[in-house]
Amino acid sequence: MLKITLKTWFAKIVVISTALFAMQSVMANDNPYLLMQNASDKLFSDIKANQAKITQDPNYLKNIVRQDLMPYVHVNYAGSLVLGQHFKTTTPEQRNKFFTAFDQFIVQAYAQALTMYKDQKVEIEQPKDVSDSKVSIRVKVIQSGNQAPINLNFYWRKNSKDGKWQVYDMAAEGVSMVDTKKQEWSSILRKDGIDALTEQVQKAANVPVTLNK
Repeated sequence: MLKITLKTWFAKIVVISTALFAMQSVMANDNPYLLMQNASDKLFSDIKANQAKITQDPNYLKNIVRQDLMPYVHVNYAGSLVLGQHFKTTTPEQRNKFFTAFDQFIVQAYAQALTMYKDQKVEIEQPKDVSDSKVSIRVKVIQSGNQAPINLNFYWRKNSKDGKWQVYDMAAEGVSMVDTKKQEWSSILRKDGIDALTEQVQKAANVPVTLNK
């Protein structure tokens, strides 16, 4: 009788735990603040746990970024914003090649930026009601000593097709990555076209990650 009771109790615990986990996943998928916190916790936990590998091969940071951050990034939407008015003059094949290169460029850029992470404290603003399809989430990186904190803004957008929240831009101290790249690459698009830009972006994406010494 006791064995049956314990078995039944255990089964109930498993069912309840599974339901709670599923509920948490649904809540996270529908809340960019929870997604932001989950991604941040996983990212910095993996960086700490893999310091030996990163020291030996800094490019390992690309693997961590690919695994922990890129599922939350809306690469094609961000890429279309970067292309701006030139988007309509490109073919679907050209855009796909550019998006692929841009995806790898983002991985390289984030991985290189994360070499500056030295176990600083990261503060994410408190969750707010999300009633729109876009939201900006403030993140503060607390520096050691008397250094001023680094202020970041992550811009999230809810995909109208699948309902998923994804990041499409990041601003450091008010400077937008999308706007910066749009201005930086507009002259190349205007003069040489998207194929030339894609080639240049791919070269930048292939640059090895190096540790600051």
